[in-house]
Amino acid sequence: MNTPSPLKLTLVIASVILCWAYSPIGVHMGLHSYSPGQLALLRFLIASVFMGGVASVVGIGRPPLRDLPWLLVLGFFGVFLHHTSLNYGQQWVTAAASSVLAQSAPLFSVLIAFLCLKEQVSAWRWGCVLLGLAGVVVVIWGDRGIGDINPRGLLILLAACSWSVYFAIQRHYAHRYSPLTMACYMVWSGTLMLCVNLPGLPVAIVQAPMVENLAVLVLGIFPSALAYLAWGYVLKHVEVSRASVAMYLIPPVAMLMAATLLGEHVTLQVMLGAVIVLASVAAISLEGNWRPKVPAKRPQVPSGRPIEQASSD
Repeated sequence: MNTPSPLKLTLVIASVILCWAYSPIGVHMGLHSYSPGQLALLRFLIASVFMGGVASVVGIGRPPLRDLPWLLVLGFFGVFLHHTSLNYGQQWVTAAASSVLAQSAPLFSVLIAFLCLKEQVSAWRWGCVLLGLAGVVVVIWGDRGIGDINPRGLLILLAACSWSVYFAIQRHYAHRYSPLTMACYMVWSGTLMLCVNLPGLPVAIVQAPMVENLAVLVLGIFPSALAYLAWGYVLKHVEVSRASVAMYLIPPVAMLMAATLLGEHVTLQVMLGAVIVLASVAAISLEGNWRPKVPAKRPQVPSGRPIEQASSD
């Protein structure tokens, strides 16, 4: 496998950031003409067709029957529940605030690991979770004001939690499939579930203004399809811990896009909350790097006998 140049990797990562930063802006525009469920379905119908074209050219693996239930579960959490909750929640918060709240998924990953997987969680991680949740409160306070909070806006946090569940399951199957194969089956299975929103969609498409249909078309091709393919390419050549650092740039870029394309006014409280949330998420991911590594003890052998290299389990 040829190693791409640093410039090429940087450009690919930048394209991923731009694609995913556009997502809340495209959702905000699409919600003017579509219901949250219709918007999710149309977005992923476009993505499914695009991914089908890519798969027909490149080729993907065929999953065994025993994996089909889990691929449906991935589609449920990664597409159906995540994007349905995200669309409903974004009716009540700005695109800028939505981009920050959606990045809180690692906080819920810690809670899921503790409550469902019975993993030990360090005091450091608990502190990061509490700090991150405080940042979420600051974002909500700065976006609408505590007195004007609509509980339905908190569905974005359900979307973040759903993404955490998806990621936990996806890690278990990532070694069996290529990133393209995993992305295709996730998108297709999730789109199949979203078809419950099909009634009324053709009429909504005809009645929607051209600008908003174009916004949804971009939403379906770039954040929902190309970004996943580009991210899979990045992860083939860059360590996950290093590549994930770039994801912290998504909310600032989304805020700039929201101010430019939607005319949103991003308050200082939202920016402060974004810093708190992203700092807590970064601290969780960097925890392992701050722990001192204990050198392994070398086995004692009789003098004159060479030490054989131990094989890993």
